[in-house]
Amino acid sequence: MADKHVILTADRPTGKLHIGHYIGSLRNRVKLQNSGDYQTFIMIADMQALTDNARDPEKIRRSLIEVALDYLAVGIDPEKSTILVQSQIPALNELTMHYMNIVSVSRLERNPTVKTEIRQKSFGQSVPAGFLMYPVSQTADITAFKADTVPVGDDQEPMMEQAREIVRSFNHIYNKEVLVEPYGVFPPKGEGRLPGLDGNAKMSKSLNNAIYLADDPDTMQKKVMSMYTDPNHIHVEDPGQIEGNTVFTYLDAFDPDKAKVAELKAQYQRGGLGDVKIKRYLNEVLQAEFEPIRQRRAEFAKDPDHVLQILKAGSEKANQVADQTLQEVRDAIGINYFKNL
Repeated sequence: MADKHVILTADRPTGKLHIGHYIGSLRNRVKLQNSGDYQTFIMIADMQALTDNARDPEKIRRSLIEVALDYLAVGIDPEKSTILVQSQIPALNELTMHYMNIVSVSRLERNPTVKTEIRQKSFGQSVPAGFLMYPVSQTADITAFKADTVPVGDDQEPMMEQAREIVRSFNHIYNKEVLVEPYGVFPPKGEGRLPGLDGNAKMSKSLNNAIYLADDPDTMQKKVMSMYTDPNHIHVEDPGQIEGNTVFTYLDAFDPDKAKVAELKAQYQRGGLGDVKIKRYLNEVLQAEFEPIRQRRAEFAKDPDHVLQILKAGSEKANQVADQTLQEVRDAIGINYFKNL
């Protein structure tokens, strides 16, 4: 186990997960977990979610079990991966405090990811302090488990760089190599992000343009049939555009029959293939992919107490690892005053 790389990944529990999460991270997590090459920690980041949902904690509590169900449904195995809840790991709070002392507010404000999200959430001058500090909290999450491998999206590179800066600063200030520098693992170019049903560049809960892992077959079909295609493809015989056509983007992501997809693209570009027909085919592909996941989710949903027990056991296991790191951090700083008493 000591020779394995350590992975930490996380999701904010602000609603059910959608097929964009599946393509962007969940499918790869299962692959990494099953490879046997990694010690894997998967965190439900409820504390981070509260940084901009503090006035609606019920949303976070409700979403906790939904995210856990999505994890289990796609194949995250609690026997192979440690599934934990952020708020149940007390060491993370103290680690965050220690790291806050070695990073400046101005550096946090310059973080491009933070700047973008502040703008997207329209905080103006009313940015919650906890939200501004979440790169520090994220560093605590990563370093608590000595994760050296962090699968993230391209937009998270500034967060990873800031985490490495904090690690280097800590190890330099206290002259001990206590913390491990983490590195992001990014999706291949052109992969990892699924557009929304409306053609928006990002599938998002807030934009109401998502297909959820929990959607029943009828809901999924209705969403597929409403998808954005080529607005100029009015008649079946008209040549159509596949670039920016959401249906073909989804087929590229989900259909294992690449020759069939190439044939459909060629036919669509020539003319003679209608949007309704191609959407029906996509629906068949998606139903085949997600029906087993949907069924597993329904089975786990029958016993929510068992799901909570899985989260409790994972959090207890993670607690032991994080507390060991915290003791090493305290030793480095020199504040383990009563260690030998």
